[in-house]
Order: sequence, then C-alpha cells, then structure tokens
Amino acid sequence: MGIFEHFDLWRLLAGLGIFLFGMFMMEESIKLLSGRAFKSLIRRYTGTRLRGIFSGIISTSILQSSSAVSLLVLAFAGAGLMSLVNAVAVMIGTKIGATMTAWIVAVFGFKFQIEAFALPMIGLGGLGLIFLANSPRYVNLSKLVVAFGFLFHGLDFMKSSVEDLAAAIDIAALPDLGIWFYALVGLLLTAIIQSSAATIAITLTMLYTGVVGFSAAAAMVIGANVGTTVTVLLGSLGGIPVKKQAALSQLIFTTGTAALTFLLLPVLTWLVLELLGFADNLVLGLALFHTLFNALGVIMFYPLIPAIAVFVRRRIPERQVLQLARYITNTSPEVPEAAIEALRKEAVNQAKWSVDFIRLIYGIDPRQRTRSPVSYDDLERLHAEIFTFYARILGHQMEEEEARRLEPFIRASRSIMNAAKNLYEQNHELDEFRREDQEFMQDAWHRFLDRLEIIGGVVDEIGAEPDLDHTGLLEQAFLAVEEADKLFIRSCAREVAAKRLREHDVTRLLMSNRLFTQSCRMLVLSLQSLNRGS
Repeated sequence: MGIFEHFDLWRLLAGLGIFLFGMFMMEESIKLLSGRAFKSLIRRYTGTRLRGIFSGIISTSILQSSSAVSLLVLAFAGAGLMSLVNAVAVMIGTKIGATMTAWIVAVFGFKFQIEAFALPMIGLGGLGLIFLANSPRYVNLSKLVVAFGFLFHGLDFMKSSVEDLAAAIDIAALPDLGIWFYALVGLLLTAIIQSSAATIAITLTMLYTGVVGFSAAAAMVIGANVGTTVTVLLGSLGGIPVKKQAALSQLIFTTGTAALTFLLLPVLTWLVLELLGFADNLVLGLALFHTLFNALGVIMFYPLIPAIAVFVRRRIPERQVLQLARYITNTSPEVPEAAIEALRKEAVNQAKWSVDFIRLIYGIDPRQRTRSPVSYDDLERLHAEIFTFYARILGHQMEEEEARRLEPFIRASRSIMNAAKNLYEQNHELDEFRREDQEFMQDAWHRFLDRLEIIGGVVDEIGAEPDLDHTGLLEQAFLAVEEADKLFIRSCAREVAAKRLREHDVTRLLMSNRLFTQSCRMLVLSLQSLNRGS
C-alpha cells in the first residue's frame, strides 16, 4: 500500500460527488427562484459590449455556473435574440463571475469549522422541504440552503482525505512536474466532471494541505478556466453557425487569457503573495489570483471583441443552403425565453415564405425575390416544424406569463398557413378571370394582384426587421385591406347596375373577393399578433 495506505479514495470521491450535487441543487434552485428575471438580465441588458460583460459577471455570480450561463447565451444567439458580438461579451464576463465560487470556498471552507454550519444547513433545509412543501418559493429556498450545506460538507470530505494523503507523503521528495503538467490536470479534470468549481475546490484543498505549491495550484486554476470551454463546445455541436461561432470565440478568449497568464505568472504571483500580502493565506491568495487573471483577460480582449467576431465568422461561415426554418431549428425548448422569441420570429419567417410562394404561383414579377422558390408542401412542412417546436416548449416547465405569450404566436402561425392554403387553392379561380373576354373581369384579376403586392410589401418590411415595432404599418395595411374590399364591392355594384356584368359572374367575383379579403386580413392580423409592439 505504501504512502497510500492512509489515503481514503472513496472518501475523496464521495466528497466530490456531494460537492457536485450541491452545485447542481444550487444552480437549479437559483434558476427557479430568479425565474424570468434571471433570463431577462442576460437577454435584455446586453445592448453594448460593456453591458454584456457586466451581465455575464452578475448572472454567473448569482447562478454560480459559467457553463450554464454560456449555454443560455448560445440558446439566445441561436434564436436570433443576441448578436454574436454581445454573446461573446457576455461569455467573457462569465469568467470573472465564475471566480465568486473560489472566494466562497476559500473564505468559508477553510477559515471556519465546516461541520459547525454545513450539517445545520442540511438539516434545516431538509426540514424546510418537508414542512414548507406547499410553497414553491420556500421549497426552492430550502433547496438552496441544503445545496450550500452539501457544497461545504463535500468540501470537508475532500479536505480530510487529502490531509491524510499529505500527512503520509514527503512533499519535498515529489518530482518537479512543471506548471504545464498541473495546467493539463486542471483542464482534463474540469472537462471530465464538467465543473470548474469542483476542480477549483480540489485545488484549494490541495494547496491548503500542502500537496501542491502556489504556482502549481495557480496552473491548475488556469487549466480549469480553459476546461469550462469544453461544455460550451459540446453545447454548440450540431448547432447553427452562430452558436459555433460563439463557442469558438470563448475558446479563443480562454486560451488567449491562459497564454497571457502563463507569461505573467511570476509577476502575478509576486503581486498576490508579496505586494498584496497573501503569502500567509495562500487559499485566499489563489482566489484573488483567479479573479485577477480573468479580469486581465477581459481588459485585454474587450477592444478585440469585434475583430474576434469577424475572425470566427470567416472560419465558420453561414450555410448557403435552402432551409425554411431559420430560428427554431437549433433553439432549445428548455429555455422558454429564447424558445418563445424564436417561435415568434419563425412565424414571421413563415409569413415571408408564404407570401413568396403565393407571389410565385400568381405570376408576380420575381425580380425582387432573393430566396429560393418553395412549394406548398414546403410550407406545410415548415408549419409542422413550428407546431412541433411549440409542443416541445409545452413539455417543459414555464411560467404562466410565458404560456400566455406563447399562445398568440402559434395561433398566428396557423392563420398564416390557412391564408396561404386559401390563396393557393384560389389561384385557379382567379386565373380564370384573366382569361375572360370581359374587360371588367380582366381588370378584377389585376386588382387582386395589386392587393397581393401591397400585402407582400408589408410582409417583406416586417420580415426584414422582426425586432422592430411595426404597429403603424400594420394598422395602415389593415385599413388598406378593408378599403380595397369596399371599393371592389362598389365597382361590382356599378357594373351590375349598368348591366355590364352577368349575375353568374358577379357571384364568382364576390365569392372570390370574400375569400381573398379574408386571407389578406388573416395575414395582417397574424402579423399584428407577432409584432414586437403587441
């Protein structure tokens, strides 16, 4: 057994498992407690690069998981809710926010008797889960208390097992493996257990017990910082280009920051231990080092974010293939905030494809059409994809307000499909007017096309900028639909009064006009439901 006869491996693994379970419970409970406010912070307060960085710092400090925030950012970027530049800014900010875990563990895990507060937290939180079960808010608060208890209880297990190992070996006799070896250990450990917080907790424990020195521990923290990118890279696999671009951007940031930190490691070590006086408290010194080098990386990369965005776009270009669904294909229904917005914008996209198709079959000049032609079967497939995505969203927990926002969007999608179906089936009847010898019938056909072009222009304008408020445009469009209907009926009445139109023909015209007007009205009302200002 040798030096390992006093080392309890199972105690170390149990400690790691309890710590990870505590991290998982803490992340889940904070998500549920914060609700839409947490997601809104990431989505809405990222208008500039600087705000994006602070949003990443704050949200990660609260949630205690840079990977969870980064994956949420990928979802928002994939749904078109966040630009690539702002997504990169948020993901860079998460690196500073993630250092909060090291401070919590360093301050509470090594300066106090852990059992004195870890076990009471587990006990009180567990009782809260039982006696406060009727209140979802207090249940989640109880889970949060239990999570912190597990977090520190697991740390205590790891610390005691590593202390036994440190007591059994002569640290001075160990070979000098170099800081690159420890950096690789930190990277691989984080990639395997998918938690930089756990890696940093292990590193702080090894530093506290003297198994590794400060430089080796610092190298492990640097490696753990790079290892978190593995989760984001895995989350981008199979995603649309913008998600891969965001993941590659984070990889560039983390590896670039790691390289810079290694070059400055002697200087940063001297700054933390000697100048700032943490030589007598290495654990807190390592937490400060973790924050310092990430802050240094943010300062260095902040002005380079636009250039990084350009670089990754060139390396991972947008696919030039016909794909009707633009927003929902790679948006996770598990993130309601992103999923609902993706469905809204996809329904607008559905309206654009539908109008493109109707224009094509009605023979309207396609010179302004920039997208590949589609068939009616394609429109049905797109509608089915939207409804399937809607059903997947319903399969996940969401707030009542989110459910209310979702319903008008799926109804609008059904109405768009219904309007497209009506206009598609009506094409043959309207085309018969063009073939008639009577001038009024031919003129009616041209008037239908003119009305269709007006609606098409409205759809084009909204589809080009679905994030803007088009209330005024849509109100004008609805009035235009109603006015065109009235003018058409009046013109038919004049023709009948002048006995220039047969009764049979006027019935055909009025029935066609009724169905055509209903279809145009459905398109406009659907777009009003989908409008950002609604």
